[in-house]
Amino acid sequence: QVQLVESGGGLVQAGGSLRLSCAAPGSIFRLYVMGWYRQAPGKQRELVATITSGGNTNYADSVKGRFTISRDNAKNTVYLQMNSLKPEDTAVYYCNADRGSSWFKAYWGQGTQVTVSS
Repeated sequence: QVQLVESGGGLVQAGGSLRLSCAAPGSIFRLYVMGWYRQAPGKQRELVATITSGGNTNYADSVKGRFTISRDNAKNTVYLQMNSLKPEDTAVYYCNADRGSSWFKAYWGQGTQVTVSS
């Protein structure tokens, strides 16, 4: 079973920073689009950011200019650097690997809690 291993969540004050990490198996990391999603209580899961194998990125409008997604191919790890955190960023953050084809299952991490206090 493929396991995406997440770390880096925690409790921070508004305006603070956190960096999330997600380690993936090499075969997945090489071929899949990697991304971060989040789900706040009572809300739908939403896309935060994605990065392709070629390094192309996209972001939700709510995090543009504050969050940066990146990948380290040598370590098979994707990161989400979160700066200028706001209370509305509070959510469980999930790492995702998506091949973009019905031939392949998308994979998810277990989630890591990010809490931003006022």
